[in-house]
Amino acid sequence: MLLLLAAIGVLLLGGLGGLIARRSRRWGTLLGVGGAVTGCLVGLVPVAAVLCGHPTLSLRAPWDVPYGSLYVELDALSAFFLLPTFVLSALVAVYGAAYLHHHDTESAGASWFFFNLLVASMAVVVVARNGILFLVAWEVMALASFCLVTFEDDQRSVRDAGWTYLVASHLGTAFVLALFILLGQAAGSLDFDRLAPGSAGGLLFVLALVGFGTKAGLMPFHVWLPEAHSAAPSHVSALMSGVMIKTGIYGIVRIITLLGPLPPWCGVVLIALGLVSGVLGVLFALGQHDLKRLLAYSSVENVGIIALGLGVGLVGITAGSSNVAVLGFAGALAHVLNHSVFKGLLFLGAGAVIRATGTRDVDGLGGLQKRMPWTGLTFLTGAAAISGLPPLNGFASEFLIYLAALEGAASLGMSAAVPALAVVAGLALIGGLVAALFAKAFGIVFLGSPRHEHAARAHESGLAMRLPMQILAAGCVAMGVLSPVLVLGLSPLLRDVTGLSPDTVRASLGQGARGLAAVIGCGVGLVAAVAAAAALRRWLLAGREVTTAVTWDCGYVGPSPRMQYTGSSFSQPLTHFFEPVLRSRRDVLAVSGFFPRAATFDTETPDVCRDRLYEPIVRGISRALSSFRWLQHGQVQLYVLYIALTLLVLLVWKLGAT
Repeated sequence: MLLLLAAIGVLLLGGLGGLIARRSRRWGTLLGVGGAVTGCLVGLVPVAAVLCGHPTLSLRAPWDVPYGSLYVELDALSAFFLLPTFVLSALVAVYGAAYLHHHDTESAGASWFFFNLLVASMAVVVVARNGILFLVAWEVMALASFCLVTFEDDQRSVRDAGWTYLVASHLGTAFVLALFILLGQAAGSLDFDRLAPGSAGGLLFVLALVGFGTKAGLMPFHVWLPEAHSAAPSHVSALMSGVMIKTGIYGIVRIITLLGPLPPWCGVVLIALGLVSGVLGVLFALGQHDLKRLLAYSSVENVGIIALGLGVGLVGITAGSSNVAVLGFAGALAHVLNHSVFKGLLFLGAGAVIRATGTRDVDGLGGLQKRMPWTGLTFLTGAAAISGLPPLNGFASEFLIYLAALEGAASLGMSAAVPALAVVAGLALIGGLVAALFAKAFGIVFLGSPRHEHAARAHESGLAMRLPMQILAAGCVAMGVLSPVLVLGLSPLLRDVTGLSPDTVRASLGQGARGLAAVIGCGVGLVAAVAAAAALRRWLLAGREVTTAVTWDCGYVGPSPRMQYTGSSFSQPLTHFFEPVLRSRRDVLAVSGFFPRAATFDTETPDVCRDRLYEPIVRGISRALSSFRWLQHGQVQLYVLYIALTLLVLLVWKLGAT
């Protein structure tokens, strides 16, 4: 445990060094990035040991803070969530050093302080076993990420996104605070091993779902996520989407293990939220033109898939089906790890595109595959992985959730079979929409011809930005091909989460691994056949003259890049079909006359939850609070009087209560 605490200390020292040396770009970056990479590598040692079967590590010490002790512990669940935290943070730090190279020195140095603080606070959140320590680390995580989101605070949109994120984070924290107050009320302690859920398990589950679901980005608590992820620097977006939102998933899973048996409706609620988040997340992503905003809504969709797996697992536990429970939780937790890899890769790829072209407008790009071949290849790998194509890692976790849902639909009673069937149908719909989404993202950005001059001038990124993307792309392939073996390694973790015996967990995982191995084997064979066909074609064309010619130009004498599909036109059939849900706004200048001078088609898809739910509530609260403006006289004496009267009322109330 001391080695993990030392890793957190190295992270904090590196960030502090970067802040002190912020006037020197070289030393500020060296200390900040060096501290991040070193701390993460040191932290991986105890994490790997626990994941390989070593005993749980813990440290408990008395402190002056009430309600418990200074209690930290590294068990299988904490180690599992720390693995992507440390791996992705180290890679993102190397990438960020090159990404921030052209920013002014002081802001870059300060950013490394908050970056390392964010990584350290996420590590403490995952190992904390006392409610006070957990909440302090949770708040530090929110404030550090807020400072990173508002890095480019000279832009009004960035400032607005930062405040939206801060308000949403604190609203979620309020529910988490209420959760711990109720949990510790009977026990008199906030140490996790002494909490007493009592008979209010359903209420506590709802508080956890809202509080932690806000951080995770579950709909309808997601409104901060598209704003913050699109405003933050790309390496920060990769860290927030790949790791930070998973602390919300960790909170939900940890509370499930603490509360004990839950009512049957808890699993159904998780499935419902997962379906809403998965389907609407990908639909809103289809309507976006901002590349990073598109990826942010895709994170909402993937969090929905994780919630589906957790919901199926809970349904299996309450219904007494070990196979459904183990496979559901296995698919959800595997998707946590897989999403960290391919979504981190996609955000880093988006950052390389933005750095090379100066824009993140999808419709202004095109033709980047020839100019940025490595970025295009790695982005394509991530797009295929997130689309759930075998033999990549995204397929493996979704396959396990499919197996769990099908098992539940076939073997459980009606009350459990109906939500299981809904999961099967929802995953199928989400999978098709995600394939269309990333066909749009990759095709419009990397294929065709450049639509604007900034895309034509693009160039490949440097090694410091390419290498992390290549490592993550290789991870997508390796984790997919080796997934049947990796799934079996989840046995100790799932034993703790489900409470089932080791033999039962291993038997259920073995069943899933065998089915997964068969499909992965077919996928590997198909990829090998395609590679062989490509090699044969290359051999047959060797020595021949290969020329290029203009494609069919539809009768136009001078075809231009404007004749290509745009993102709006590519996704128009789907967005039009789901128009009642999306409420997209259209700006159309139709073709008219024999020789039209101009014609345009543009769409904007605002967030329905933000426009129809939260903004009316915020306006109502603002109007209600404005009626108390008369209390603000600007006179200090009156403010002191308000404080004195408040203290007097509290004193009288306390005396009356005793």
